[in-house]
Amino acid sequence: MWNIPAEVNGNKSQDSGIAEMEELPVPHNIKISNITCDSFKICWDMDSKSKDRITHYFIDLNKKENKNSNKFKHKDVPTKLVAKAVPLPMTVRGHWFLSPRTEYTVAVQTASKQVDGDYVVSEWSEIIEFCTADYSKVHLTQLLEKAEVIAGRMLKLSVFYRNQHKEYFDYTREHHGNAMQPSVKDNSGSHGSPISGKLEGIFFSCNTEFNTGKPPQDSPYGRYRFEIAAEKLFNPNTNLYFGDFYCMYTAYHYVILVMAPVGSPGDEFCKQRLPQLNIKDNKFLTCDEEDGVMVYHHAQDVILEVIYTDPVDLSLGTVAEITGHQLMSLSTANAKKDPSCKTCNISVGR
Repeated sequence: MWNIPAEVNGNKSQDSGIAEMEELPVPHNIKISNITCDSFKICWDMDSKSKDRITHYFIDLNKKENKNSNKFKHKDVPTKLVAKAVPLPMTVRGHWFLSPRTEYTVAVQTASKQVDGDYVVSEWSEIIEFCTADYSKVHLTQLLEKAEVIAGRMLKLSVFYRNQHKEYFDYTREHHGNAMQPSVKDNSGSHGSPISGKLEGIFFSCNTEFNTGKPPQDSPYGRYRFEIAAEKLFNPNTNLYFGDFYCMYTAYHYVILVMAPVGSPGDEFCKQRLPQLNIKDNKFLTCDEEDGVMVYHHAQDVILEVIYTDPVDLSLGTVAEITGHQLMSLSTANAKKDPSCKTCNISVGR
């Protein structure tokens, strides 16, 4: 494994102390494998000529340029990484420059360190492209543990609710047989979240006001609210998963949970990618039976965003206009996570 022992900036024609020598073999047929959110393995083929003279590899790793990016924006400094010549494939690992779900370009050079400290180098290889992976369950468990620290005490709840505009509910009745349909989750939250842009579900809220024990009358998402009894969505036939933990440059934090009916396509998706929670015993949202009645609790100190992975018929609940305000500034639609927050970030990218 290679953990980036050094960095070289610039190119071989400009760097002092680096000379060019054609005899060193040029890497070709580069292969990238075992890609994670913050590491990858790399190997290549080389001619045997002068192979025994190689002491180091130079790797030029850069974020792939976004064609839509602002041309006046400061560009990332190219990163030339230096590694001792080790058996291939070699592992490149480094959370300070590798981010999840990000496209990179990479090229390789062989080098021979001379007695005076200078390097003789080969030509650069061809440039290839690859994309880093999403957070794994290991990374999400780290986020989960950080979220548990600030979740706070549990408050009772009785309903899940979903705010939308009147037109949304009218369209649901007219075109979807009265059933709200799952849609692909947007890109809000952590950049490495495996559910963003992939998981299909219906967004619900469940937080209550401390003084009333009922849902707040204000909403960022529309003046009409669908309310449904908690037990109709969340019960022993439902699996619960931790999806994400983030903030938007604010003091309060969001936790994304996924509720999936056991054995459903959404359940299979989450089972492979997300940490599963005990529905009776976790820090965020619980469902338990007391005296033959289902009782529900939610964490007080985080805002829960709950994704339900199956269609939900409007006849299972009620739709009514809220009496409060529509607070659009609190919307989390495609919201970007604050990468500097120590509370909700882990050390493998953002």
